[in-house]
Amino acid sequence: MIKKIQLPLEEPVNLQVGDKIQLYGKLFTGRDAALPRLVELIKEGKNPLELAGSAFMHTAVSEAGISPTTSNKVEIEGSMEYLSKSGVKMHIGKGSLDQETVDALSRFGSVFVVTPPAAALLSSRVISKKVVAFPEEGMEAIHQLEVDGIPAIVAAARSKTIN
Repeated sequence: MIKKIQLPLEEPVNLQVGDKIQLYGKLFTGRDAALPRLVELIKEGKNPLELAGSAFMHTAVSEAGISPTTSNKVEIEGSMEYLSKSGVKMHIGKGSLDQETVDALSRFGSVFVVTPPAAALLSSRVISKKVVAFPEEGMEAIHQLEVDGIPAIVAAARSKTIN
């Protein structure tokens, strides 16, 4: 059974490792360049985004489309605890995470889900996009996407992982 998830999340979602989901609604994007900058602003008390219940996809946004980058890069994985503490409830990417990160996500009620690295499929599910932070980063700026049915699998939840 595929669970349909509306974003942003209004309340905690009961997801287990291995659950198949489809994502609908609005999510943020960010990766190597923008996520560390966002974390610094959060640490300074200058968070420019409403993160409560939000989801972050680890991707750039270009005319060619979207496709997840590896989430265990230092700049990305290193941001996940701070973003979760600030209200992000879902991180979307690919690859595996350190157990320390998985435990941090669990502490803040966040999950990590993986999507197929298929730009054509994922891009076809984007309804709208706009830059919401760090426009000078170009395609690595933080965008807000409205999506319709992005497929994913829960890879880390409640201190457990799929691998």
